[in-house]
Amino acid sequence: MGATSHREARGPTESREVTVTAMKQLPANPLSINLRFEHQRLWWQTDDEDHMPERWSVSADVGGGQCPRESRHVADFALVIADLRRERNLLDAPDLGDWAMEFIAETLIDPAQGRLHPDLDELITPGVARMVIVRHVVLTPPWQGHGLGGALLAGALRALAPGARLAVSRVSPLDFLDATPDKVSAELASIRFGALLERIGFEQWREVHFVDLQHPQLLDARMEMFEHYDDRDKM
Repeated sequence: MGATSHREARGPTESREVTVTAMKQLPANPLSINLRFEHQRLWWQTDDEDHMPERWSVSADVGGGQCPRESRHVADFALVIADLRRERNLLDAPDLGDWAMEFIAETLIDPAQGRLHPDLDELITPGVARMVIVRHVVLTPPWQGHGLGGALLAGALRALAPGARLAVSRVSPLDFLDATPDKVSAELASIRFGALLERIGFEQWREVHFVDLQHPQLLDARMEMFEHYDDRDKM
C-alpha cells in the first residue's frame, strides 16, 4: 500500500458548512434509514460449531417518508462474527476461504492460546469472546459522498456490541480490484475505506484496523448525523 491522502486543511466552520451542504443533497432524511440484519446459514447446520464463523449481511434502506423509489436502498454491509475461544478458533473454520479473514485470524489470534494476542487483548474492554469482521461496505450511488457510510456502519456495529468485544477489518487494495477499473483506483478506494473506519474509532494494529465495540466514537458518529441533519433544517 504505502499511499497517503492529502486534503486541503479547512477550519471547523468551513468543514461544518461543507458537511451541511452535502446533507442537503441527500435523497431523503437519513434518520429514516432502517438496518435489516440477516444471518446466513444452511438449513442442516443445527449445532453452533456447524456455522462458525457466522456470516451476516446488513441492508440499509429508507423506511418511509418522501424518497424516490430508486433511492430507497442505501447500503449493504457484509460481516462475519467469529468466536475467539480456543475450542472454536477462527483458524479452524473449514470454510474460511477469504484471504483477508485468514490474515486477520493469523494476525490477531495467539495460536498457542486460541484467543486474542495479549498486546491487543489489553486494549479491548472485557466482554463476550467474539469479534466482528467487516468484509465489505457498499453505498449505492445516490447516497455516496455524504459522509453517511461511517455512521451507518457504526450503527450496525453498536447493534452487535452486546455479543462481541471488537470489530476488525483488513484494508487492502486487493479487496477493491474487482470493483475498480485499475490498481490506482483500487489503491484510492482502500485509502477512503481506511479513512471511513478511522473516523468512527478504528485504529491500526499490525496492519489490521480494529475498534473496541464500547468505543464512544461509535456513538459519536450517530450523534454527528443528528446534528448535521438538524443544521440542514435550519438553513
